[in-house]
Amino acid sequence: MGRPSTEGFVAQAAATRLEEPDFSSSKWYFSREEIEKSSPSRKDGIDSKKEAQYRRSYCAYLQELGMKLKMPQIAIATAIVFCHRFFLRQSHARNDRFMVATIGMFLAGKVEETPRPANDVVLVSYALRHKKPITKEVYQRQLRLLLTGENLLLSTLGFDLNVSHPYRPMVLAVRKLAPAFQSSIAQVAWNFINDG
Repeated sequence: MGRPSTEGFVAQAAATRLEEPDFSSSKWYFSREEIEKSSPSRKDGIDSKKEAQYRRSYCAYLQELGMKLKMPQIAIATAIVFCHRFFLRQSHARNDRFMVATIGMFLAGKVEETPRPANDVVLVSYALRHKKPITKEVYQRQLRLLLTGENLLLSTLGFDLNVSHPYRPMVLAVRKLAPAFQSSIAQVAWNFINDG
């Protein structure tokens, strides 16, 4: 299967013609069976193993992008959640996962009150993905994708930007442990939470 084009993403964002998901509920918790049954990626021929590989790749990309943009971990985690939610409703076959992830990071920065300028997001994400200088023409196209794609991401998320992270409950739970175990358990829990 070929790589989804970013132009397709722009066309989709401009038209904002989405599959009609049920936005009547902000329910973001689904069983594995529900996900498999209604997965847009599955309908486009992407099996669950391949989709899991795609998810791992954009999570790793978001961790690296977030570090290069000096984003706090909470914003990185929010970007990951936005991408997971996006791909519950949109197909990997029709969207460039790294462009969606970049847009997710841009939006997460705003949501978590740690915004980064669109210019920085475009330059850092391009350098991370392509390892070469960006041309003016490509920069303009990437900036347009970022700004137009933000509307598609928002629409796909049903404008639900609330994300409950497990960090605070994890810290409270670790504090209940004997002091000798707190540091090691906290590190394992932190790594588990941030594993995407």
